[in-house]
Amino acid sequence: MQCCVLYSRHLRVYHTMRVYCHRFNCVPRVLVTAEILLDDFMLTHPIFLASDKFQQVLLQQFGLEARQVEGWPSWDGAEKKQAVLSVAFRYLDTYRELLQEEGDGCNSFPKDLYLCAVQDLSRFPELVEDVLKLQRWTEILHNPAEEDKDSRKKQVRPLFRHFRRIDACLQPREAFRGSDEIFCRVYTPDHSYVTIRSRLSCRVGEILALVREKLQYSEDQPTQPANLILVAVTSAGEKAVFRPSDEAVFTTLGVNTHLFACEPSELESLMPLPEEIHWSPGDSKLHDMSAEEVANQLVVFDWELFSCVHEVEFVSYVFHGEEARWRPLNLELVLQRCSEVQHWVATEILQCQSLPKRVQLLRKFIKIAALSKQQQDLLSFLAVVLGLDNPAVSRLRLTWEGLPGKFRKQFQQFESIADPSRNHKSYRDLLASLRAPLIPFTPLLLKDLTFLHESCKTFHGELVNFEKMHKVAEMVRSIRRYRSAQLVMEAEPSPSHLQTKAYVRQLQVIDNQNLLFEMSCKLEP
Repeated sequence: MQCCVLYSRHLRVYHTMRVYCHRFNCVPRVLVTAEILLDDFMLTHPIFLASDKFQQVLLQQFGLEARQVEGWPSWDGAEKKQAVLSVAFRYLDTYRELLQEEGDGCNSFPKDLYLCAVQDLSRFPELVEDVLKLQRWTEILHNPAEEDKDSRKKQVRPLFRHFRRIDACLQPREAFRGSDEIFCRVYTPDHSYVTIRSRLSCRVGEILALVREKLQYSEDQPTQPANLILVAVTSAGEKAVFRPSDEAVFTTLGVNTHLFACEPSELESLMPLPEEIHWSPGDSKLHDMSAEEVANQLVVFDWELFSCVHEVEFVSYVFHGEEARWRPLNLELVLQRCSEVQHWVATEILQCQSLPKRVQLLRKFIKIAALSKQQQDLLSFLAVVLGLDNPAVSRLRLTWEGLPGKFRKQFQQFESIADPSRNHKSYRDLLASLRAPLIPFTPLLLKDLTFLHESCKTFHGELVNFEKMHKVAEMVRSIRRYRSAQLVMEAEPSPSHLQTKAYVRQLQVIDNQNLLFEMSCKLEP
């Protein structure tokens, strides 16, 4: 049975390894092990040691003399302080974007450490380079570039399905921050709506206050609502009531889920929007687009979304959920995109009334899946395959029979890759054969992290199960490897390039499975 490594709540293990490497002049392999251990700690410490407490530990360790601390027998004071600073620099480098987001009030750590180091400079002149580096970090976190601040203030960021703007969706995606502002529609029970401008991370109570203010000046709302609640209503009519303290609810909404503000007595009367319940058949724009261009645009957009996700978001999503200090906003959007692509495939096929055109669409989607796989976009590849496997699509016997044998055989191969048996062995074998850059199927990565979290204890008494932390960090490092090379698309843009790009980034989909099945039965009873 594998031995379970237990790790105390302090940094002594890393420092002790550094001492051993220094004392015994260890081979490079041990030095690499020390670096991996430090990386493990940086990626996973929020699981068992909150960032503010970790900062306090670093400040405390820096202030103590080497002789006062067990585990520093052969180091002088300067070496010990430099070791603490090296850990601090790794922490600041790993969490830079997230710390910048928190604002001046939450970033006193580099400044406090800088002041401590300045006081020790007369005794330890060896720290001069570290002090200058700390000064630069203080400026980076407290004084972001003015042009960056101004541009983000003026910019209203588009989400997938909430008050989207075509001009904005054509721009390359940037990582979302909680302070970014978005436009959003909030509906009332009669399906009228108000448009609010809100921070992405704001609480539900703040959203309701903005809604009340808008309703106060609305001619359709003569009386001011007394007690509003915020409700998410899916296209299938399912309702979820948010608490006033809930934050960043926009990125958690489903593909066709809308926000409603109502009084508690009106909750049961809430209905999905009419356009979410009814559908109108018609020819798809996809008929006029080449599979190659659509696949290219899918890959580019998926890469932009995946590149925006900070690696720490994966840990926050699984281990902390809604209580995470840093909300996984960008990761939630990647998951939303995966669901959107699956429903897009089913929607396009089921809205097509002509059997020959449906067969053409089926061929086109299989080709798009093949091209996505070829370009190592496993997110869109599996999303398209799962969309074609939707029961409302797979039951269309006449449509599938019209498919040439070559395409049917190819799709069977794709289905075998999506097969979940033996813990998704076929998919994992494919993933292991690929090299960066690539886009993994993110839901499966989160499933692995969740299984690891629930199957192993985080604590054993007062000690941390560091073997578990190492496995978590290894999974996060795999994400780093997938993004270790930059995606480069060599295809020449066609005249319809922008039209295809806008289409791919603003997919119109039906996500109500009952409605999809009803559409399917009307096509082939």
